[in-house]
Amino acid sequence: MLSAKKVSIPNRLLAALPRKDYRKLLPFLEPVTLAFAEVLYEPHARIRHVYFPNDCFVSMLTSVDGDRVAEVGLVGSEGLIGVPVALGAAVSPFRAVVQGGGTAMRMKVADFRREFSESAALRRELFLFTHLLMIQIAQTAACNRFHVVTQRMARWLLMTRDRVNSNEFRITQEFLGLMLGVRRSRISLAGSSLQACKLIGYRRGTVTILDQKGLEAAACGCYKTVKDSYSQAQA
Repeated sequence: MLSAKKVSIPNRLLAALPRKDYRKLLPFLEPVTLAFAEVLYEPHARIRHVYFPNDCFVSMLTSVDGDRVAEVGLVGSEGLIGVPVALGAAVSPFRAVVQGGGTAMRMKVADFRREFSESAALRRELFLFTHLLMIQIAQTAACNRFHVVTQRMARWLLMTRDRVNSNEFRITQEFLGLMLGVRRSRISLAGSSLQACKLIGYRRGTVTILDQKGLEAAACGCYKTVKDSYSQAQA
């Protein structure tokens, strides 16, 4: 069994809990490894587990006209995959796809619901995270409607950097186009623009952020809006 005294808690939502509440969850938390492009939930399918990401991150995708998809939310170690369960729903409105492979703590829905009902601290942290996720989803919708691809791409790369805590990560142009809901050719043009400004490097499916401040300047204000919301909530 894991020990809250000896083991660091990489998931920030779990780390924010009082130790007694965290220890109570330990028998029900199962360490799992999640692979890139692994699907955790399909839309309208019953949710069987919730996930607390450690060093992985997961995209929430919504579909349009049955065959087109776009990302509406991105969750890493700051939160939980499976928010609908905390709100009393049994199914997910989105497809949840692992965007960056890594580890997570998995919990069966029945165990989660019981502990959620018994722990005021867990409810408080999850409601706060849900509020912040709603801000991110709303801002992403506005961003996709009003901002150009280069700005949106810069925002997405910065959000990913914040979740992997690294300036280098793997992503293909095809998958990034899927996340932003645009054709690969537009992703290629936006990426070339950012590379020409020496803000990023791209080689064999790996993106390297060369100038974080410059990339922040190239991104739309949506990145700062969401980041500031998270920072203020954690202050």
